[in-house]
Amino acid sequence: MTNPITQQARLAQPDLNTRQAMDKAQKKADGAPSAASDKPAAPVQSKEDVLSLSDVAQKAMSENEFDRVKVDSIKQAIREGNYPLNARRIAENFVAIEQMIQD
Repeated sequence: MTNPITQQARLAQPDLNTRQAMDKAQKKADGAPSAASDKPAAPVQSKEDVLSLSDVAQKAMSENEFDRVKVDSIKQAIREGNYPLNARRIAENFVAIEQMIQD
């Protein structure tokens, strides 16, 4: 399925319950006991978690990726009522977003 907003394909990702059910079925088919393996493992916690970003990531996060002048001109046009809005196109995009959420 292609995302109508970003035009990128969405990969199929089975949810956790589906994966767990598939694992249980496979274990039963293999004849393996499933008493202890049905419970999810507890997360390992450390006293100190550290996140380090590369120089490229830090630079990318610090830079603005939009045209401030263009944004300000659009804001001004909306305030003055001069910005053209297509109600049909807006509604179609909302429907597309709702369909993505429901899938």
